[in-house]
Amino acid sequence: MAASYYFYACWDFRFLFLLIFSTLLDYYTGIKVTESTTKAQKNFWFWLSVSVNLGFLGVFKYYNFFANSFAELLSNFGVNGHLTTLQIILPVGISFYTFHGLSYVIDIYKDRIKPERNFVNYSLFVSYFPLLVAGPIERATHLLPQLQKPRIFNYQKSVDGLRQMLWGFFKKVVIADNCAEYANQIFNHSDQHNGWTLFLGALLFTIQIYGDFSGYSDIALGCSRLFGIELLRNFAYPYFSRDIAEFWRRWHISLSSWFKDYLYIPLGGSKGGLLMKIRNTFIIFLVSGFWHGANWTFIAWGAINAFYFLPSLLFNTNRNNIEIVAKGRLFPTLSELFNMSVTFILAVLAWIFFRANDLHHAIQYLDAMFTNILNVNSLVEAATFVTKTIGFALPLFTVLFFVVEWIGREQNHPLAKFAISWPKPLRLFLYYCIVMVIFLFTGKEQKFIYFQF
Repeated sequence: MAASYYFYACWDFRFLFLLIFSTLLDYYTGIKVTESTTKAQKNFWFWLSVSVNLGFLGVFKYYNFFANSFAELLSNFGVNGHLTTLQIILPVGISFYTFHGLSYVIDIYKDRIKPERNFVNYSLFVSYFPLLVAGPIERATHLLPQLQKPRIFNYQKSVDGLRQMLWGFFKKVVIADNCAEYANQIFNHSDQHNGWTLFLGALLFTIQIYGDFSGYSDIALGCSRLFGIELLRNFAYPYFSRDIAEFWRRWHISLSSWFKDYLYIPLGGSKGGLLMKIRNTFIIFLVSGFWHGANWTFIAWGAINAFYFLPSLLFNTNRNNIEIVAKGRLFPTLSELFNMSVTFILAVLAWIFFRANDLHHAIQYLDAMFTNILNVNSLVEAATFVTKTIGFALPLFTVLFFVVEWIGREQNHPLAKFAISWPKPLRLFLYYCIVMVIFLFTGKEQKFIYFQF
């Protein structure tokens, strides 16, 4: 616990007190919910925890957004409605540890678990450093039992954890950070490009955000395995999905399952009529978009994914692709390849809204991209950008990255079984090569994208 608090304080010690207060609040209210003798008392303590947690999240993350949006709305009617905004920074990881606490109190309120009486165990559940700043979003039912029992060092699990961390660093440093440099060049000067170059920028960001966030998740899961603790899996090769429903079962799994259990099902889930199913689906995706940030671009991104999801919902095909694609086979069928390609392109288009500065920028970007995408000169411009600006190292490593992910797609992480049958010297040489490549590419450091959420 002390190490986790120190880890968080290294970013900004002032916000450590916010984390401690949130921890104390949920620890105390969780006990009071259980000890309440009347329904009114139980509701009081439950809603106190929920309202304070969401209140902190609202003030730090969403106040300025609502203030500015309200002022813009009034200005459309000729009213000067300027509201004072707060000059504060967003505490790193607040969305993640807030959801940890919320799920804990909700589970107690629903009588799914008993409150944790050991404050050290509970505070460690909330502040556990591998997942504190960017998840995965853990559940008390999964993590707390592991913290309550003694842990014995397991050599095999530790070695596997180191492999997963190695792959996570490769994803982040070699793939994501290098894609970020060129994606930023294109997005920040999108008015100077068109057609295929803009599509290239969207493609680079698509690869960047996956390498960045899933890379962090691999580092967190691998690091935690060194301590004998298994965290929830957060990614399961989402870019190999055959439809949007499968994509969302494989992307940011801990957040998707959180919204499913604590919002979608309480709203009625898929038990009601078609209109209720559509309503609940849009609520989930819009809230998911808003969770990512206080910007209309995130809400638009959520709405786009909701529309993507509609065909699966309407035709009841959302559970068609449960197993990983081409399971037990090296190559996919033509049908699987086509479905994966369509799903991937849809994701690329949606990510434009996630990356754009605002809605106007996103719409301009899409308009310029599609206006000249059939022009041969546009294709030449994109090819020139690749050869003269990007070079051949990044495309080569990106292809190798996806090849290794494809080969290892049936495992929890690609290096779990990859090259495991090779002679030990050859296998160690592979790991050393990955380490050297990571060191060679450390000069283009970029912040983790999800630290801002």
